Amino acid sequence: MESFCGPGSRRTVHDDDRCTEFYPAHYWPGETALDHLKFSLKHEPLDLRIIVATLHRLPPAELCAWVAAAPTGKFTRQAWFLYEYFTGTRLDLPDIKVGAYVPALDPQRHITLGTRKSARHRVQNNLLGSRDLSIIVRRTERLESLMASDITGAVRELARHYDPDLITRAVNFLYTKETRSSFAIEGERPTAQRAERFAAILRDAAAFDPTDKAQLIRLQGQIVDPRYAAKDWRDFQNFVGETATDFAERIHYICPRPQDVDRLMLGWQKLADRLLFLEHDIDPVVAAAVISFAFVFIHPFEDGNGRIHRFLIHNTLATHGVTPKGLIFPVSAAILRQKHEYDRVLERFSAPLFGVIDWSLEDGEMQVHHDTGPLYRYFDATAQAEFLYDRVIDTITNDLHEELGFLVVFDQAMAAMREIVDMPDRRLRLFFKICLQNAGKLSKGKRAEFAELTDAEVAALENAITAARGES
Repeated sequence: MESFCGPGSRRTVHDDDRCTEFYPAHYWPGETALDHLKFSLKHEPLDLRIIVATLHRLPPAELCAWVAAAPTGKFTRQAWFLYEYFTGTRLDLPDIKVGAYVPALDPQRHITLGTRKSARHRVQNNLLGSRDLSIIVRRTERLESLMASDITGAVRELARHYDPDLITRAVNFLYTKETRSSFAIEGERPTAQRAERFAAILRDAAAFDPTDKAQLIRLQGQIVDPRYAAKDWRDFQNFVGETATDFAERIHYICPRPQDVDRLMLGWQKLADRLLFLEHDIDPVVAAAVISFAFVFIHPFEDGNGRIHRFLIHNTLATHGVTPKGLIFPVSAAILRQKHEYDRVLERFSAPLFGVIDWSLEDGEMQVHHDTGPLYRYFDATAQAEFLYDRVIDTITNDLHEELGFLVVFDQAMAAMREIVDMPDRRLRLFFKICLQNAGKLSKGKRAEFAELTDAEVAALENAITAARGES
């Protein structure tokens, strides 16, 4: 987001992923960093990277003078609280004794959590996270619209509409679909053993506690080849890239420095604890986006980060009760259908880093030459929340209905076909599959596989499939 003051009226312009705010000239805040801090607090959603960087460079005396001149003002108290919270430096100011509490983040502009009160500033700390990892999600028009959709109600209606045994059969396929899709996103085809291990992990998603470091490390070991199982967070500089034909590396993402991972993961675990177990007043899909994307951006392991990232979506939705016990939304399948958009959402975070990180690569070893911790510690996850919400709605609307609808057709067709020819189920299933792949008809090339059937029987079986599909 960018903001400009100048000729013309107040307006907002959305251009694809960019949001530009235009203010009339009389809005110009002034020349100092403090002037621009005041403007941001008053008029816009916060960009914590910029706010925290500004606070660290702001002369304490300037901030003290502003607060002392208006100690009960809303914006002075917000700035004072944010300064002490994120810098860890206590200003030479007396505690506020009277007055109503004001929120640290404007809840009309941001997704916020249940408040923790800071009595010194009389400020409600409603931040997502802590000073170790704090994330902003803006209340955009699109996100508000997505959150207004009743996904829990849609799932309940689905459960009422279909027979429980049918849902159980569908779930068995959906776990397989989710497993294959999660690997396919990364261009992998897992062995049967790896796929089964991952499916088993997905079945126990609700019981997993991501705030337990030992469980996370054990999870990574179950997902990857055992020879590459981690014993701790990574202790080397990692990056995501691909090797070109000349063996040069094309870098897609520069991960946090290894010396920053401990603090970032401590902040992530605190955040996950609040979003999963302490604060259920946050939208569950937004919580899933914040938890899962923050994890993959930290990239605490050498391998398996992407699959854990997508597993955490299931873990959060199950913990919040959005996913009924024993059911799964194949979110990865919905993501795979929009793989380009998924990559773009990841790049919304990763691409800007290339302009501010000083790095070098030699013989496959990357070096980052300065402190980059704040780039990963404070970021805006609005685009990621919007994307995930769209994919969750899509998987409920399409994947669940599609699989359940298929099973209804299959069961009806099989029952009708048995009445026509009493052949083994294996042969009936094969006939059904071949016809389904050819617009409901047995192709001439496959006719010889059912030489025992008369033409009249084949036609009757085809008509049974057509009727089960609701076609005339």
